Amino acid sequence: MNDISEFEEFKEPREPGRTGESGGPGESGEPGVTDGFGETDGFGGISPTTLADLLGRGQVMDIGVRPLWPSVPRVAGPAFTVRCPPGDNLMLHAAVHRAQPGAVIVVESGDVDHALAGGNVCAVAQRRGIAAFVTDGVIRDLAEVREMGFPVFARGVIPIPGTKKAVGPLNGPVRCGGVAVDAGDIVVADEEGIVVVPRARHEQVLLDARAKAAKEAGESLDAWEAAHRARIDGILRDNGFED
Repeated sequence: MNDISEFEEFKEPREPGRTGESGGPGESGEPGVTDGFGETDGFGGISPTTLADLLGRGQVMDIGVRPLWPSVPRVAGPAFTVRCPPGDNLMLHAAVHRAQPGAVIVVESGDVDHALAGGNVCAVAQRRGIAAFVTDGVIRDLAEVREMGFPVFARGVIPIPGTKKAVGPLNGPVRCGGVAVDAGDIVVADEEGIVVVPRARHEQVLLDARAKAAKEAGESLDAWEAAHRARIDGILRDNGFED
């Protein structure tokens, strides 16, 4: 059941020289952080498997962070990062009202014993254009989230909510699913897994990913099988294997 108490009042501390709660177009409202939403163009067409081949294990979240409902669509967007201490979900709820449309809210959770969000929070996030939640914590109201079709990648569900007491910064460095994530990194997630593309490398990674995908699309299964057989046989031969 939705709990309207998910949205308890949060008053963000006013920073010196800050004239509003959020920045202008393309800005997150956090000092020194630009969301760069144009930078995600094209990543929605790239599979996490292709990106994982290029970036390696260190940029792939562990298998415990997974889509919470089947056939979730692929999402790609700049990370809006949040850290929540054990038992508290205040800053995720604050982030929902501050992240730009198209952002993927990435949450480092302090535990898996309290829900970070429920149906109302996900509904508001969806209405505000948030692309997805990615968290190494848990949520609740899964049936409602599945019904509305809001993508959530998490470790599971639990019915008990967290408290709302711990105020902290937004868009700082976090670690989620074993991967270091900075605000503005590109997050690509679907049923295959979740890959984080460092923002500084996004242009080259996108070029390399497109080239790899085009090469694979143009290769017949017969050609792939022949190349695969030759490669495997070569490795076996070099290591002394005999049929």
